[in-house]
Amino acid sequence: MSVPSTYLAEPTASDEGLFSAFRPVFEKIAQGNLERERDRLFPHEQVRWLAEVDFGTVRIPAIHGGFGASLEQTFALLAELAEADPNVAHIWRNHLAFVEDRLNAPQSSSNDTWIKRFLAGEFVGGGWTEANNLTLANLTTTITAHNDHWLVSGAKYYATGSLYADWLDVLGRAEGGELVTALVRRDDPGVTLVDDWDGFGQRTTASGTARYEQARAERGDVFPATDRFDYQAHFYQTAMHAVLTGITKAALRDGSTALTGRARNYPQGLTSVPAIDPQLLQVIGEVSADVFAAEAALGRSTATLDRVVAGRLAGDEAGARRRLIDAEVAVDQAQLVIIAAALSASTKIFDALGASGVSERRGLDRHWKNARTLASHNPRVYKARIVGDWLINRIDPVADLASLGRGGQGN
Repeated sequence: MSVPSTYLAEPTASDEGLFSAFRPVFEKIAQGNLERERDRLFPHEQVRWLAEVDFGTVRIPAIHGGFGASLEQTFALLAELAEADPNVAHIWRNHLAFVEDRLNAPQSSSNDTWIKRFLAGEFVGGGWTEANNLTLANLTTTITAHNDHWLVSGAKYYATGSLYADWLDVLGRAEGGELVTALVRRDDPGVTLVDDWDGFGQRTTASGTARYEQARAERGDVFPATDRFDYQAHFYQTAMHAVLTGITKAALRDGSTALTGRARNYPQGLTSVPAIDPQLLQVIGEVSADVFAAEAALGRSTATLDRVVAGRLAGDEAGARRRLIDAEVAVDQAQLVIIAAALSASTKIFDALGASGVSERRGLDRHWKNARTLASHNPRVYKARIVGDWLINRIDPVADLASLGRGGQGN
C-alpha cells in the first residue's frame, strides 16, 4: 500500500533523460575549475546555472513538478558534477538533503510552500555544527517562539554553501529543550556569514562561520529535529561519497591527459615515449580500478537507500529497521572503499608523470587536498569497527542515529 501522506513517489526518471538535461551544464562548470580552485574564486555563477536548470528539484517526483530521480540516480549525477568541480557538488549537499526531508514530511500547506520554493529555484544552505567541539548534548543555538514567529540566535561553523543560499537550515534548541531546525532567510538582518574557512581543501564551498542574532524564522519554517527523515545521516554521508567518487574520476582524467602530453621519458623507462611505456600504463590502469571501485561502491550503497524509500512507499513498517541497518552497513562499507580509492588515485597518478606533474599550473594536488578534506568530515577509522561489531556481535549500527548523532553532519 502506498503512503499518500508524504510527497514521496516511485522514481520515474531515465538515466538518459537526466544526464542529457544536466551534462551540458556540468561540462560548462568544468571550464575554469582549475582557476577557481587556484585563485579561490567563489562559484556563484556556476551554482546559479544549476539552479536555472532545476538541479535542486531532481529528487522531487514528476507528479509534483520535479525530475522524479531515484537516490541512486541523484548521487550518480552528483558524482559527475563533482568530476567537473567538487566544490560546486559539495555546495549542493545541504540543499538536496533538505529537499529529501520535505519529501518525507507529511503533506501540509507549509510543506506545499516548500515544494513550490524548490521548484522556483530557491536554494538552501546548512548550519548545524557548532565550533569549540560542542555536541548535540550541549548545543548553544536557541530557537525561541516570539509572537507569531521564532527568533534564532547562535553561531555555526562548517556552514557549507551558505554564501550561495536563499535559506539557511539551522539546528538549535527550543525553550523546552527539544531539538528543532529553523529555516532562516539568508538576507535577514540578523544573519552574518563569514568566509573564515581555512582548510587546504574545499576552498570555495563557503564552509565558514554563520552567526545569528535574533534572526527571524516563520512558524511554518520550524520543524522538530526528531521528525527529520530516518536515513538523513546516510544521505549526508553518501553525498560526500559522491563528491569523492567524482574527485577519483577527475584524478584519472587529468592524470591521463598529463601522461599523454609528456614528451620524454626517464632513462629507466621501457620506451622513449611515456604514453606507451607499459609501467606507466599500468599506473593508469590501477587508477582506473580505483574509479571502478568507487563507482561500484557508490551504486551499491545508494541502491540500499532506494530500498529504504521503497519500503516506506509500500507501507512495510515491519521491515523498516532492517532496511535502515542494511543501508548503514552499506554506506559505511562504501565510505571505506571510496575514501581509499580517492586518496589512492589522487596520489598514485603522479607515478605516471614526471616532475612537470607537480606544476602549480596543472593543479593536480587539488584532487588529493579536496579528497583528504572531505574524508576528514566523518573519520573512516570508526566505520570498519562499527561494521565488524554488527557482523560479529550484532551490535546495532544505527542505534546512535536515533538521537541525531554526528552521523548527520559530522566534522
